[in-house]
Amino acid sequence: MERVEWQQAWQAALYGPHGFYRDERGPAGHFTTATHGRTGAVLAGALVALARENGLTRVVDVGAGRGELLTHLYAAAPDLRLTGVDVVDRPAGLPAACDWVRSGGGAELPGSLTGLEDALVVAHEWLDVVPCAVAAVDDDSVLRHLEVDPAAGVEELGRPVDGAELEWARRHWPATSPGDRVEVGLSRDDAWADLLGRLHRGVAVAVDYGHRAGGRPPGGTLAAYREGRTVTPVPDGTCDLTAHVAMDTLDHDELLDQRAALRRLGVDGATPPHDLALRDPGAYLRALEQSSAAALLTAPGGFGDFLWAVKRVG
Repeated sequence: MERVEWQQAWQAALYGPHGFYRDERGPAGHFTTATHGRTGAVLAGALVALARENGLTRVVDVGAGRGELLTHLYAAAPDLRLTGVDVVDRPAGLPAACDWVRSGGGAELPGSLTGLEDALVVAHEWLDVVPCAVAAVDDDSVLRHLEVDPAAGVEELGRPVDGAELEWARRHWPATSPGDRVEVGLSRDDAWADLLGRLHRGVAVAVDYGHRAGGRPPGGTLAAYREGRTVTPVPDGTCDLTAHVAMDTLDHDELLDQRAALRRLGVDGATPPHDLALRDPGAYLRALEQSSAAALLTAPGGFGDFLWAVKRVG
């Protein structure tokens, strides 16, 4: 099969007619994110606190999957107006009070998502699946696009990176050693800017695995997952394809790790007092479940290493 540049193959593999994210099982059929289960409930509680402290009355979840986080948000704060945005039809079982808007997939946001007022806009693990150009340095220190066989995943060097993508790489991810890889984050920056442009007043938060200047991984981060396992990245539609986000290049007011962000919102993972087990065993077990989920959300080497890019608008 003819090789194509990674960004094009990636887009088709995730969002094409038979793409991974159109699978009826959804991402939850292959892996667990922080929005699932008890961690999702604790995360939702923190996001509600963030909305409340900023006087916001709406939450928009971009890249909402099958509505897992929205369902937790509704359970925590049914008075908030809740909207999910994703490439699939409205999920079965989503609370009737929640709105749902279909997107085109990846960076393509729906035209109806605009003029957002008093809204907390959450992009939780959205930007890592916005396809970007993947490039590598050749033996002459020229940064070239990597092309890939969509059926086999075999790569070869293609045309030189140029224009705005080359300027982005030179500014944010300079690489000169032959073999070094660069995931050119311009498409993510543009997608985030597009989302911010739809917010008239409120707070936008991008939450993702990411890196900052001075800590770019020379081998890149492109990875694939299928049924709970890491697999070789092949853009054939059978696996999730993701790459960490250059979070510091996004337009932001604050950039902090999830541990700091959640602790600021009252999530600390502290074990409940043991005397509660004697006074009220049921309450103790519920508090212990809550603290265990909070510990997972803030754990080093796991969800706690997420970065939060926070932007206040209006």
